[in-house]
Amino acid sequence: MVVGQETHPSTGAGAAPAEFRDAVATMHAARLRPEIFCEEMPAPQRIAPYASALSADVTVDDTDVGTGRIILLHDPAGNDAWEGSFRCVAYARAEIDLELITDPMLAAVGWSWLTEALEAHGASYAAASGTVTRVATESFGGMSDEGGTAQIEIRASWTPLVPDDLAPLDLAPHVEAWGELLCTAVGLPPVPEGVTVMPSRRGQRGSGR
Repeated sequence: MVVGQETHPSTGAGAAPAEFRDAVATMHAARLRPEIFCEEMPAPQRIAPYASALSADVTVDDTDVGTGRIILLHDPAGNDAWEGSFRCVAYARAEIDLELITDPMLAAVGWSWLTEALEAHGASYAAASGTVTRVATESFGGMSDEGGTAQIEIRASWTPLVPDDLAPLDLAPHVEAWGELLCTAVGLPPVPEGVTVMPSRRGQRGSGR
């Protein structure tokens, strides 16, 4: 099921321009792995005049092992910091093996998951920035038998580009790259070459997943 294409213009922004509506439509056309449950979520209202957002959970064996969101921002007047009028803002969090938390290369590897996914999906971009955070949790007292857990959190933003200035902006490769980032972070193996990724079952949680 395709997510409803509702947009959330900021207060006082008026009707969303056609180029923003078209870009949002391409977001919803992205094809994600079946392990990803993806749906629309309320977008932030004060970052840009127009915004639309998706959230996702990665589920393996009926257990949620990762979560994330991707937000499309649009300012028709342009934004010098963005180097354009559109901006993608993404977040991904995943459970990882506790012993990985001390790996000095973990942050750099986590960032490479994003950049490599963008490149693999042909998602042209500029002005990328972000952070990678590792989080370790230990339990004590009555909870000490639960052991420790570890997570990696990746926050990033980038400006989507079009290879041809005359072509419309296509956000599907960017959303698909974000989906791949989520799956890589939770440790899912890559989809074998030649295997077609089916659309994720968006909006289907609790109805025969």
